[in-house]
Amino acid sequence: MDDHWQYLIVMAGCLLITAPLEFVGGGVYRRPIRVLRAVLPVAAVFLLWDGFAIAANVWTYNERYITGRTLPFRIPLEELIFFLVIPICAILTYVAVQAIVDRRSMTKRLSGQNT
Repeated sequence: MDDHWQYLIVMAGCLLITAPLEFVGGGVYRRPIRVLRAVLPVAAVFLLWDGFAIAANVWTYNERYITGRTLPFRIPLEELIFFLVIPICAILTYVAVQAIVDRRSMTKRLSGQNT
């Protein structure tokens, strides 16, 4: 396997693993504007942070594991993808767990069990 694709393969794996959670929770992908409003501001802050750290030679990336395509301030494209993918996966997980907990609570209430 070509090592330059490893970072992107891991990001794709994260999306694939969490994709089924869309059907468990409240539909994260069905509300793209809401997701973007949640993810983009945080991604922008962390991209600026990375840009400063790269410029100060505090933060580097192993060229072996990235494609070599960069954004302004020498930020690897994979880093942008990371700051989009991981929060989306986290939101998917949170919404799915919340839906499961809510369903269990509702089932207990309907059956007359105390929580």
